[in-house]
Amino acid sequence: MLQRLIKDDCILARSNKTMLEFILKYKLSLIGVALGSIAGFAYYYFVGCSSGTCAITSKPFNSTAYGALMGFILFTNFDKRKNEKDHESI
Repeated sequence: MLQRLIKDDCILARSNKTMLEFILKYKLSLIGVALGSIAGFAYYYFVGCSSGTCAITSKPFNSTAYGALMGFILFTNFDKRKNEKDHESI
């Protein structure tokens, strides 16, 4: 039983380590998604679409998802590792 607990702790520690590595590797992209989501929802809340015919701003989920996508695209352009790899191949 003790060996199983130790094994479970090792698996949990490994998964926490990989999650932390993922967050540190993609932190700029994750920040972009978070800020884009907030901006998308804020646009829906403050501007929105009163008639309901707007494809993106008629529902909060649509505008939040669109904002998250735009934030991801915008912030991944600032990733130094990716830009350095692109310039090395030229």
